[in-house]
Amino acid sequence: MDSFITKYLERIKYEGSLEPSYETLYGIHVGHALNIPFENLDVCDRKPVLLDPDTLFHKIVENGRGGYCFEMNGLLSAVLKKLGFQVTDVLARACLGGEVFFAKLHHVMLVELGNQTWLVDVGFGGEGITAPVLLEVGTEQKQFVNTYRIVTHPSFGYVLQRKKDGEYINIYAFNMEGCIPIDCVVANHFTATFPESLFLKEKFCTIPTKEGRITLTEGHFKIIEGDKVTETKLSDSKEFNQLLEQYFGIAAE
Repeated sequence: MDSFITKYLERIKYEGSLEPSYETLYGIHVGHALNIPFENLDVCDRKPVLLDPDTLFHKIVENGRGGYCFEMNGLLSAVLKKLGFQVTDVLARACLGGEVFFAKLHHVMLVELGNQTWLVDVGFGGEGITAPVLLEVGTEQKQFVNTYRIVTHPSFGYVLQRKKDGEYINIYAFNMEGCIPIDCVVANHFTATFPESLFLKEKFCTIPTKEGRITLTEGHFKIIEGDKVTETKLSDSKEFNQLLEQYFGIAAE
């Protein structure tokens, strides 16, 4: 096994089988989601966000950082392909407030296993999935404290939804059309540089847990554990940097 795979597996604390099976896909997906934070620090610092596998490996694995969708799913896509999985990279439309769909600016994957297709995504952030979701319309799929389903959409193909207070909220839409690396490069450039991009508004870092989620922004720190929510208002950047290192293992530069 090459060092790319070995060190990545150490980063996500995965020690299971590497056969291209659902059990392997599930273990790697959950391991990545629970151990690598979703963050936009480089974007806010106006540093270039490069998507080639070597750069992603150096940043996320060797330097212990996180990233956003193009980085997180870009790395996972490279890993899964090396392990022999049948992976299709896809661009999805995030949904604002459960109603308004954006342009195709979110990178996800579709993985074929036998006669089943699984939605794979470790890079959405706040409401995103922690484990693969079976592409089966209408089926409720529980993942730790969250429940998801996929429904059809008349214009966009499929929509991933998350259950909240008994109702399903749209997260993003996608179809079966694959994309190529340059598509992600263009979408990534827009996301990282467009003046109105949400990723340029403020620094943030978030990671799911089996009980909920931990989220840090420049103004607030929030821990969700089941029905319990603990939120603290931050006083300055020093406090942000301390929490960044304590909870996410990222030392401020």
